[in-house]
Amino acid sequence: MTIALIAHDSKKELMVQFCIAYCGILSKCNLCATGTTGKLVSEATGLDIHRYLGGSQGGGEQIGSRISCNEVDVLLFFRDPRNPKISDLLRLCDVHNIPVATNIATAEALIMALERGDLDWRQIGNPTI
Repeated sequence: MTIALIAHDSKKELMVQFCIAYCGILSKCNLCATGTTGKLVSEATGLDIHRYLGGSQGGGEQIGSRISCNEVDVLLFFRDPRNPKISDLLRLCDVHNIPVATNIATAEALIMALERGDLDWRQIGNPTI
């Protein structure tokens, strides 16, 4: 299971706290993140995270490319809703049937579903449109 982590600047601390709280579950997954988010989460949790470029340098687009290639199973994108530059990633998740959480409540619901085994896409299949 591959989980991508992205957080806008105003949500980075929330992402760190979320990952600390769910470190046990996340440690069983392959994690990737945009640059600073990955660095902060890794430093706080010790989790092994593949880091892409920073968001402003194209890291979101790199993760979007992995979504397009069906190499990401879940996207946790703690976003600032005032930032208009988010629709492309959300659209890619819709096209490729990727569960996405944009806030703490949906992220917790997805993580708990993952822990229960409800998000095992390898058994269900991940159809593309």
